[in-house]
Amino acid sequence: MISFLQQIKQRWHIEGGYRELLIIAFPLVLSTGAWALQHFFDRMFLTWYSAKVLAAAMPAGVLNFTIMGFFFGTAGYTSTFVAQYFGAGRYHRIGPVLWQGAYIAVIAAVTHLILIPLAGPFFNLIGHEPVVADLEAAYFRMLCLGVGPAVGSMAFSSFYSGRGKAWPIVWVNLSATCVNMIFNYIMIFGHLGFPEMGIAGAGLATVISGLFSLCVYLVIICRKENNRTFHTLSGWRPDKELFSRLLRFGLPNGIPFLVEHMCFAAFTLLVGRLGTLELAATNLAFNIESLGFLPMLGFGMAVSVLVGQKVGKNRPDLAEQCVYSGFSITFIYMLFVVTALISIPNILFWPFLVNADAVSMVPVVGIAGVLLRFVAVFSLFDTVYVIFSSGIRGAGDTQFSMFMVVGLSIFALALPSYVTLGVFNFGLYTAWGVVTGYIMLMSMAFLVRFRGGKWKTMRVIET
Repeated sequence: MISFLQQIKQRWHIEGGYRELLIIAFPLVLSTGAWALQHFFDRMFLTWYSAKVLAAAMPAGVLNFTIMGFFFGTAGYTSTFVAQYFGAGRYHRIGPVLWQGAYIAVIAAVTHLILIPLAGPFFNLIGHEPVVADLEAAYFRMLCLGVGPAVGSMAFSSFYSGRGKAWPIVWVNLSATCVNMIFNYIMIFGHLGFPEMGIAGAGLATVISGLFSLCVYLVIICRKENNRTFHTLSGWRPDKELFSRLLRFGLPNGIPFLVEHMCFAAFTLLVGRLGTLELAATNLAFNIESLGFLPMLGFGMAVSVLVGQKVGKNRPDLAEQCVYSGFSITFIYMLFVVTALISIPNILFWPFLVNADAVSMVPVVGIAGVLLRFVAVFSLFDTVYVIFSSGIRGAGDTQFSMFMVVGLSIFALALPSYVTLGVFNFGLYTAWGVVTGYIMLMSMAFLVRFRGGKWKTMRVIET
């Protein structure tokens, strides 16, 4: 016991140890936790509104994020560039790479504006109830308006996350979450003189909170002291070479986002064909799962940032140490989450039932309670996947990530989901077993890749 405690104490103080990781991870966990709260309250208000609205929110939201995720992953890789430039002491390159990420946000905004007229015909083809399909289309159209600000905020937030100074991100995200909650409440239900907009009001609240985040980031990043050191304002011009380099490493990070979320979108659309009850239960289970999963992404972001900084200093040995420190802490965190999922599911469901229609929600909660057992199993494997994939991506090993995620998403998630639901109609629980198996395979693949060590020789910045 003494030896074990001594090892923990030693690991706390060394470079790449627990202390260094937590200094960066804690604000990032709070930041991604704010995302989780925003998502949670959004779904909670929609549950209070009606079960059909809850059912419609997930397919439309997943489809929107599927397409947005491609740009999100590509622009978000700006943080790795910032981390490696910062580690190498090349501060003047940080501002220009932020703006290259912002230009990806402009492309994302235009792309989603083009998709708005296609929403109605698409959801009518899926095979959901006509009322649900109309709600899905309305929500999707509104969410498309907020994609540009959301992706732009992700790119500009890299200024702080890449340097390991994430507290400004916390305050921006918490403020945006408050804005989202307030406008959700008044726009969904029609308070303070606003019309009752239902699910479209939830989408509009998301757009407003995204615009708020983008404006705040622009104000604080472009201050004189930041521009003087990092060229955050003077570096606004398009840089063909730097933009190409960001695409070279960012696209293999964005494509897995696109394909994986596309496969999850297909999964939810197939579940919707089972019935509104099954779709609502799936939405509810994933929403509770996000309360544990999204904060875990904060640990993954911290690992990626530290790996980027260490390889920028040409210290892959310290980068490896950071990853194992991150895995130890994150696994302990997820053990607490899994314990809560198993032991207190009724408490987790309670906020959704306070003002909801009890008759329609009781069977939804009954099914969702079973689904949380699947969540408890695959959440531990998710820890392996998130941490070790973040480690190799922080060094620049994005091509392996792309091929592995794309391959497993198609052949271990989408196709088995189609066979179990679309061909043999095995039911909801078999489909969730497919999701669990997919995450298990993904976690093992990235663990093996990390231990292989090829990532240690990679860099994303120019030499």
